[in-house]
Amino acid sequence: MSFPSAMMSLIQNPQLRLLNALRENAKPIMTFLGLPSFRTAQVVALTGVDGIIIDCEHGNISDDGMHSSTAAIAALGVSPLVRLRMTHSDLIKRALDAGAHGIVVPQINTAEEAKAVVQCSKFPPQGIRGQGSAFPAIAHGIDIPTYIKNANETIITCVQIESQAGVDNVDAICAVPGVDMVFIGPNDLALSILGYVPANGNEPKFVNAIERIVAAAKKYGKWVGRLSNDGASCKEHLKVFDSVAMSYDVRALQNWYMSELQVARS
Repeated sequence: MSFPSAMMSLIQNPQLRLLNALRENAKPIMTFLGLPSFRTAQVVALTGVDGIIIDCEHGNISDDGMHSSTAAIAALGVSPLVRLRMTHSDLIKRALDAGAHGIVVPQINTAEEAKAVVQCSKFPPQGIRGQGSAFPAIAHGIDIPTYIKNANETIITCVQIESQAGVDNVDAICAVPGVDMVFIGPNDLALSILGYVPANGNEPKFVNAIERIVAAAKKYGKWVGRLSNDGASCKEHLKVFDSVAMSYDVRALQNWYMSELQVARS
């Protein structure tokens, strides 16, 4: 079944910073948030990033922390996305009911898994998402009836390709209606394909896998993103990718202290 999604919709909402930047091919930059702090969310949102992925998969973020971070980020005009820890429909519902502008779902290996994610992220008739929360409209800067009317066409549904199985099935995954973006997790991808992490970045099997993902995304008109470790990598990756996520709040904190301590002790 084909239906309007965030990629195709003409609905405009200035609050949806990441979606608007993607539509304009403005190469938006995101980052990951792994610390469960309302204040950390605010601090990172004020750096100039376009979107922040609240990491409920690997980060130290509970349901309460996800709600608080989503509200804090959206209030500062930045797009909050939530990376789930699995594809379960309850987790998708909770993230969207908190007001997430999009979801990032890890370890998608088949088209069937991608279809299930889309189903759970859409209100009927396109999906099976239930309605009842008073909160998501706040993070979208609109009233509840408008949110319900527009959500199916403005929420970014992003699936992660990060395994050999995902690469093998990437064409079928990208062909799924309602998938707006595919996101490469380079570390898990390297672990699956090469058996070690991090990749050096020039291994033929690893390079070929990334090229296959990018080609499939472009073939089916999907946005494609990836993790980048630093600003220089981001600049290079944005020549190919529609968006990147630059590092992680935890790593940024550690890296600053290690760098400055090295100077102080030299």
